[in-house]
Amino acid sequence: MVYTTIRTQISGPVARVSLNRPEVRNAFNQTVIAEMTDFFAELAVDGDLRAVVLDGEGKSFCAGADLEWMQRMSGYTFDENRDDAVRMSSMFEAIDRAPIPVIAKVHGAVLGGGCGLVSCADIVVASESCVFGLTEVKLGIIPAVISPFVVSKIGGSHARALFMTGERFSASRAAAIGLVHHVVPESELESTVARLAGELVTSGPVAAREAKRWVSMVVQMTKVEASAHAAQKIAQLRASPEGREGITAFLEKRKPSWIAS
Repeated sequence: MVYTTIRTQISGPVARVSLNRPEVRNAFNQTVIAEMTDFFAELAVDGDLRAVVLDGEGKSFCAGADLEWMQRMSGYTFDENRDDAVRMSSMFEAIDRAPIPVIAKVHGAVLGGGCGLVSCADIVVASESCVFGLTEVKLGIIPAVISPFVVSKIGGSHARALFMTGERFSASRAAAIGLVHHVVPESELESTVARLAGELVTSGPVAAREAKRWVSMVVQMTKVEASAHAAQKIAQLRASPEGREGITAFLEKRKPSWIAS
């Protein structure tokens, strides 16, 4: 498929998708939403991929919604606005539920929907100079569409404070509240992402996907439910071809078959 607002590349087991509207700091519009949704839907059925890196071209990762698009939305009917919000929610769902681990590489401005993208990623690496913000309240609206993903990531207490003030905050604060996992100098962004992608490639491919899915399930269970399901899950994986190979390789002090020689 030919995309106009994103750039994609697949190199071996690692895919990369880059927001490619640097002239507007990679702001969202309806085309970005449609293309990102399609791309992550395609990734979901590619069994050979082990990781996907999400980043942005130019000076910023993503500055939120496109101004021209927002201007058009102000003239939409209630039903048109609702349908538009459903499409955006579907994009975040496609990223959040992608079976392949997602690494977000962020720099510059990460505002509004940009924070939504970060919240959907499994691993987030940010430059020290990043500026984050859930700024929708400054426009008289709220971050409703991204809220399920953001609140899941940072919790209700931080969400209340940041949703209501709309204040901008640093990468160090983003890390402190759990939005970001690694904060590095911008010169080390790419090497850090490459190292983390390498870690994913050496993990059992089925196990990595199962680990992501398992966390999503456990957070919705009670401890009793999680314990009961955990016994079944680990028994299943220990007896699987990948589980047997991984344990055998460890005991034989060799690399498992999924790691290239």
